[in-house]
Amino acid sequence: MRIYSYNNDGELLPEEIDTINRLMNIPLDSLNLEAIAVVTNIYRVAQGLRNKMEQKVLSEYGLSWTAFSMLYDMWIGDSVETKKLAELAGVSKATISNITKTLEQKELCYRKNDPRDRRVTYVALTPKGKQVMEALYPKFHQNEVEIVSSLTIDEQKRMTTSLRKVIRDNDF
Repeated sequence: MRIYSYNNDGELLPEEIDTINRLMNIPLDSLNLEAIAVVTNIYRVAQGLRNKMEQKVLSEYGLSWTAFSMLYDMWIGDSVETKKLAELAGVSKATISNITKTLEQKELCYRKNDPRDRRVTYVALTPKGKQVMEALYPKFHQNEVEIVSSLTIDEQKRMTTSLRKVIRDNDF
């Protein structure tokens, strides 16, 4: 059985139709198509956003999404513990260590140990790293605005509220 559904705003995305049609052949007690659509679309937006930003903005600076994320967190929070950087970026401490080495080679950041506990390492921006972020962020933000430009401010606010709820309820 093939399903061709429409939502309130028009035809579903072709990928959503394909997903629904595939899942209708699987015997499930209760199929929550809305949950599938939300999670799938969040994933697609996240991947698309990451790819677009890497190609349009970050490539000019030779940065990956995770490297930018680290620089951004250091820019906002001054020095940040490597464990916290890993949590914020959703990667392992080993990944943070490898990216930190690359960023150190580019003279964008440096490591420092906690004087009270040598096992704890912080990473901070160098003056060059601060300059890069001050030049990079306006371009990054311009693309953020472009990405959501088809949404009204009220739609953006509602989406933000909903996403924050998902983040809080799942400890993301």
